[in-house]
Amino acid sequence: MPFIANTDKDREEMLKTIGVKSVDDLFADIPAAHRFPKLNLPKPLSEPEVLKEVEAMAAKNLTANNSAWFLGAGAYDHFIPAIVPQMAGRGEFLTAYTPYEPEVSQGTLQAIFEYESMAGELLGVEVMNASHYDVATALAEAVIMAHRVGPSRPRVLIPAALHPEYKAVLATYLAPISSLKVEEYEGEPGKAKLGDDVACLVMAYPEFTGEIRDIGAGSENAHKAGALAIVQADPMMCAILKSPGELGADIVVAEGQSLGNPMNYGGPFLGMMGTSEKLMRRMPGRIVGEAYDHEGRKGYVLTLSAREQHIRREKAVSNICSNEGLTMLQTCIYLAAMGRQGMQAAAELCWNKAHYAASLIGKLPGYAVQNKNFFEEFTVKTPVAAEKIATKLSRKGIVPGFPVSRYDKKRPDELIVCVTEMRSKDEIELLASSLKEAAK
Repeated sequence: MPFIANTDKDREEMLKTIGVKSVDDLFADIPAAHRFPKLNLPKPLSEPEVLKEVEAMAAKNLTANNSAWFLGAGAYDHFIPAIVPQMAGRGEFLTAYTPYEPEVSQGTLQAIFEYESMAGELLGVEVMNASHYDVATALAEAVIMAHRVGPSRPRVLIPAALHPEYKAVLATYLAPISSLKVEEYEGEPGKAKLGDDVACLVMAYPEFTGEIRDIGAGSENAHKAGALAIVQADPMMCAILKSPGELGADIVVAEGQSLGNPMNYGGPFLGMMGTSEKLMRRMPGRIVGEAYDHEGRKGYVLTLSAREQHIRREKAVSNICSNEGLTMLQTCIYLAAMGRQGMQAAAELCWNKAHYAASLIGKLPGYAVQNKNFFEEFTVKTPVAAEKIATKLSRKGIVPGFPVSRYDKKRPDELIVCVTEMRSKDEIELLASSLKEAAK
């Protein structure tokens, strides 16, 4: 059984063994006034009764499985092959710990090695780590990394259309570094005004509102000024468009949730991060390499960083870097299962379905698609408040997108619509007809 409750006799024996009379004695060192008050809980229920109650509450949720789901804005509903959770749920992976001792961690180390190899190819970088909490923390680490490369450069340029949550995390991370100043730029990164005081130019590929910018020109712009080019990318999009590495990015970060990880009401996510060989020793996180012993046997080991990187604060490149083991593993299995052709097919479906949806919505009276270039997300100008439309349609089991007003009250009539390969032609047409009706 996965869980067996302790009986009163069990508790008595445990208390006797450790030399106390009651559970309250365990908290004797905490003043009574500061202890948590007694909880006013209902009477206990049996397991079947609890399951029925939880299922009844869960049935009230609106999910991507029982609705026409067009919500993105950072978390995406992509197909996950059944083999992904099946393999990731094996006990050898599920209970694995940090692979410091390679002799007993070859399975975990090889999985990380395979992930880093495939993810590096997808993002176009020479070296990957594994990994960060999410793309927001990976982006913040990338900016700090750029600051360490150019400590005399106090400015950081980020796109105004960067995801608002990523901006917030970046501000939190950089708050203790008083010498750094974050500034926003509008439009194409290739036209951003840079000087010799800029540490890095951050680019979104695509932006929060869905627009795809010319990051190749942006990378050239950054390098002319002696700054690093950092790209926050959609990894699914990189399956059919040129990767950030191909377009000159020095550091690439991405959200791995799209690659084999369910949305799970916002987590856990997977912060992917990669860079060039020139900068790899400045990158936080674990890097796994392939090695051979004196007998020529192949093995996998942590490379380019000593254990102090993870256990000694004063010697660590990052004090909050984490190997998101299981989410990384799911992405590894996903990439292996899908392969190059499977990834391209899924990305092409996203592109084609999103553009089909945009063509229908753009013809509706009062609606206007704002993007010229986009992948699976685009912004729609709505004839009435987008929040009202979203509320009205959600009652019918349709989640039409993300109202921008939830982040920016000055933009009440903008809706970010996301169309992945999971949406059918009927659902897309239902969305269009429902938007038309909601505008009346």
